[in-house]
Amino acid sequence: MHCGELLGLGIPSLCRRVSLFSVQDQTGRTISPVCGMFVAKYPDFLAQVIFRDDSYALFDGAKDMFKYYFNLKKYNPSKELSDIAVIYVTDYYSMKPTDGRKAYYVFESNVFGPMGRELIPFEKEPEAKEFLVDHAGKKLIRFDGVTPELIKGLD
Repeated sequence: MHCGELLGLGIPSLCRRVSLFSVQDQTGRTISPVCGMFVAKYPDFLAQVIFRDDSYALFDGAKDMFKYYFNLKKYNPSKELSDIAVIYVTDYYSMKPTDGRKAYYVFESNVFGPMGRELIPFEKEPEAKEFLVDHAGKKLIRFDGVTPELIKGLD
């Protein structure tokens, strides 16, 4: 989807780098390019990749966002990783957007997302550590520590 498509719906333009949490999917028909699920049903786990040309992709969780990121040529052949302007994930406790590249992710907790086992994102490390203990998480990971193998292990 491209920001121009949103203008006709009266939705604030992503051309101004508005975060996904200010942009509502008013049609309710936006689907994850990875799993095909409607993302509007899962606002608590919403993730988004916004490209420099203001096109974007929405996801029903960080796990599918990472699948997309690691296989960008499969899901969006015209894009390169260098085309990505920003990545947003939903902080699990605050339910607010956080920079996906700066987030802390809890791996293999007892909290499941729309697609089952999920990476649970947090903006703040102390909250992520607390969640890790409270929800039997296996480890805390930063963006650069997430690998395709780790994501595959969640399926």
